[in-house]
Amino acid sequence: MNAGTDVGANPGMNIAAGAATSPAPRKDKEMHMQTQRRKVAWIGLGIMGSPMAENLIAAGHDVTGYTLEPEKLARLEARGGTAAGSVAEAVADADVIVTMVPASPQVEAVAYGEDGILAHARKGALLIDMSSITPQTSIDLARAAAEKGIRVLDAPVSGGEAGAVEAVLSIMVGGDAEDFADARPVLDALGTTVVLCGPHGAGQTVKAANQLIVAVNIQACAEAVVFLEKSGVDLSAALDVLGGGLAGSTVLARKKANFLGRRYAPGFRIDLHHKDMGIVTDAARTVGAALPVGSVVAGLVASLRAQGDGGLDHSALLRGVERLSGRPVRG
Repeated sequence: MNAGTDVGANPGMNIAAGAATSPAPRKDKEMHMQTQRRKVAWIGLGIMGSPMAENLIAAGHDVTGYTLEPEKLARLEARGGTAAGSVAEAVADADVIVTMVPASPQVEAVAYGEDGILAHARKGALLIDMSSITPQTSIDLARAAAEKGIRVLDAPVSGGEAGAVEAVLSIMVGGDAEDFADARPVLDALGTTVVLCGPHGAGQTVKAANQLIVAVNIQACAEAVVFLEKSGVDLSAALDVLGGGLAGSTVLARKKANFLGRRYAPGFRIDLHHKDMGIVTDAARTVGAALPVGSVVAGLVASLRAQGDGGLDHSALLRGVERLSGRPVRG
């Protein structure tokens, strides 16, 4: 990130400076959403994007989706949404545009292209980018969109596929407070912890920290699993008791079944976590923050990807520990 004149471009910004807004009670949220239904264009219907778009439909919003995969468009239509043939068609009449794509290059492609969002969205539309990208990409997008009269929030999420399906995501937002307030009927349909963290780029900075914590936590759990198994302990019982103490975490609770059954169907792929570890290590280097443990785990994620496991769930870090420990790789 570059320290520019825009306050959002300062990598040393206080990401806690924004208003940490607590989620409203569910009944109040439902009443709020019923009175503020939006025309939403949803770009990107992947593992996370499809259930998130469907939750907006369930909340009463009018959702038009676009993705490169025809079967995902058919799924959206089956749930009551509308399929668009292009980004331009999807965003033309939208109040709110949501992008949920893999990385910065894809965000830039759908935003800046000839057929893109900035060329075809109406003035005053609100663009909410929920992808996990570099903070600087978010800052640059907000600046370019402002020249077109389009408002932007960066709003990456945490919670994985299960959180997306259950609409219990944690959503970390960067941008203007007024735009955040305007976005609440949409964001509240997707998550239960929705927080404005600061100016443009702040949401992505917090997401980078989230991915650092998650990767280190998964690696620690994976090492504990191999240690326990090699020691002859009942693994299921051990994970139960660990989950009830200080070692307990959302990661352990969500990934316990993966560890026990060596099931690595992707909820969040190693490939994507590798990308995110690159974001956090680069951002930390820019601000001069040491990541002694995080850097090691970033290397282990990269190693797993190099061994052909990039398409597996990030809980497959367990496979790397098995290899290092001389155990047969299972799953």
